Amino acid sequence: MGGYEPGEEETALSESDVETREPAMYRVLLHNDDYTTMEFVVVILMSVFNKSMEDATRIMLNVHKIGIGVCGLFTFEVAETKVQKVHALAHENGFPLKCTMERE
Repeated sequence: MGGYEPGEEETALSESDVETREPAMYRVLLHNDDYTTMEFVVVILMSVFNKSMEDATRIMLNVHKIGIGVCGLFTFEVAETKVQKVHALAHENGFPLKCTMERE
């Protein structure tokens, strides 16, 4: 039986006994394609990732010239939501923009 036994001491973990870990972080990436306009990529970066015009333009040029651009570093759930939002907006606007996430 799992009841209380007299004389049995209970132990509690103190806060210092519990190991806490930072959540894993994920990079959200935009990939170059031959159809999505540079202007649309800048709009995505500003609206979904809250980038300034200057930062959005810099990242867009990386996507265009290098083939990939880092949009930011987020926890899994936030990164996943941003990837889904980019895909939804791209689809609504008729662009095949690819957005992925990778663990840091």
